[in-house]
Amino acid sequence: MARTPLSEMIAEAKAAIEELSVDQLQAEIDAGTCTVIDIRDVRELWDKGAIPGAKSMPRGMLEFWFDPESPYYRGDVGFDDRYVLHCAGGQRSALAAKVLQDLGYTNVAHLEVGFNGWAAAGGAVDEVHPNPKYFQR
Repeated sequence: MARTPLSEMIAEAKAAIEELSVDQLQAEIDAGTCTVIDIRDVRELWDKGAIPGAKSMPRGMLEFWFDPESPYYRGDVGFDDRYVLHCAGGQRSALAAKVLQDLGYTNVAHLEVGFNGWAAAGGAVDEVHPNPKYFQR
């Protein structure tokens, strides 16, 4: 099997999914028509903050939490619900949005510029602090 470079995988994913600008995502948030999914690692949230109201669903668990056949399925996601994913720069979220489409989710998009672009454009950011229960000895 031939090797596929990551850059090609990202380009293929972006060609197959809906990409939103900061303004488009803000309009959807304001209208209450989407659930924003932050797929960054929790340490990224602690370091940079989060889009207010976004659900933290780290990339490593996304498929498991969204697939009804997975033992880790969360049960609080719907195949026709609107999900907008984001990571830091828009690459991981493009791949993740494509995976959700492959799982059968029909209304998925991602924030093209990622969280860093959101913050640079003046989008609202909430501070996120580590939960002390994960650091008890």
